[in-house]
Amino acid sequence: MSDIEIVLASTSTSRRIMLEAAGVTFSITAPNVDEDLIKDMLTGKGAAATKIADALAEAKALAVSECHPTALVIGADQVLACGGRIFSKALDEDEARETLLALRGCGHELISAAVMARAGHAIWRRTETATMHMREFSKEFLDEYLSAEIPEILGSVGCYRIEGRGAQLFSEISGDHFCIRGLPLIALLAALREEGALSS
Repeated sequence: MSDIEIVLASTSTSRRIMLEAAGVTFSITAPNVDEDLIKDMLTGKGAAATKIADALAEAKALAVSECHPTALVIGADQVLACGGRIFSKALDEDEARETLLALRGCGHELISAAVMARAGHAIWRRTETATMHMREFSKEFLDEYLSAEIPEILGSVGCYRIEGRGAQLFSEISGDHFCIRGLPLIALLAALREEGALSS
């Protein structure tokens, strides 16, 4: 086993579960980053969704890297773009309903970004995109779905967990399963091996 410390700069349950399942040993430090400020600033400048996701992931990685200068720090974020609009996480059931109704019957892009930092500098980055097409579900289905999935889905930018009941929302999906869940995992594992943090 490597003695290189790995820190995940994210409190996402999904990302933690993916890394644990892949056999990665790591600790978690919540990043003290104003995500809304970064997102609003870049959106106001007309930045692409991929740029926003990358910038958020980098900000998290760099913030935590200051506290863990010798560690490999992984920052990650996910952005949902649909019809020129960048979506944020819903704060309550009403906002979740609004998000799902806005996405119903439409295709959207889910961009997952990861940035690895060491000693306050980004040393690796990756963004991946999945295309999701949400079906024309009924009001009855939406009511049942929200009743079953709140509050867990409030932690997801699209108000769904593809590994669970959220799969029923879709008519078509194109993209990597890990990307959909919020992390370009395969590329990240390769980067960790290159840094000597995982056995090759």
